[in-house]
Amino acid sequence: MTATDDLDAAEDSAPVEGALSISDAVIPLLRGVVYAGTHVRAWTAVMKMESSVRDYVSAMNLDLHVEPAEGFAYLRRKQGLEDGALMLLRRRALSYRVSLMLALLRRRLAELDVQGDQTRLVMSGDELVEMVRTFHPDRSNETKLVDAVEADANKLVEMGFCRRIRGQADQIEVLRVVKAFVDAEWLSEFDTRLAAYAAHATGKDPVVDEDEADQ
Repeated sequence: MTATDDLDAAEDSAPVEGALSISDAVIPLLRGVVYAGTHVRAWTAVMKMESSVRDYVSAMNLDLHVEPAEGFAYLRRKQGLEDGALMLLRRRALSYRVSLMLALLRRRLAELDVQGDQTRLVMSGDELVEMVRTFHPDRSNETKLVDAVEADANKLVEMGFCRRIRGQADQIEVLRVVKAFVDAEWLSEFDTRLAAYAAHATGKDPVVDEDEADQ
């Protein structure tokens, strides 16, 4: 998945004119997450032809997930596929540091939803550093910590979980698709997971299972 300003700008500038086709939905979905407010034509095509799009991508061993309330749609690998099944999306393991940041950002989104006065979660580089500091293996070296956090944030942008705020290089917006990849059940075990992260950061538990995400 990718989330770039160039792609967003190009798709946002395309009005919903003329007849829609399956390709108007499928091609953007294969690029990454489709958002209602950004990918207007693609989102309209998904909503109007959801059943047809679902059948089309099923032949590619993909499932369509649509969250109308949150305003996004995305593709994931089908569950239970046999080894060697042909795939258009590849699965990559998340490193300890990236999964830590993703988990903490998911909790921030949950807290934002409880407060109810905002819908967008935007964070600065300094805020990201402070968020992960307690659990980060580089917390004793400020320069390494800052560099590592920036690299991990870039990875989440690359994977489509966050995006840079245009004109504000130090600001990232956490995209709500994070909620689909880190679900409520996982979040309910978050305190236990944080304890594992803290142990890993102190070197007491050098082995942490890597989470996986479709891309």
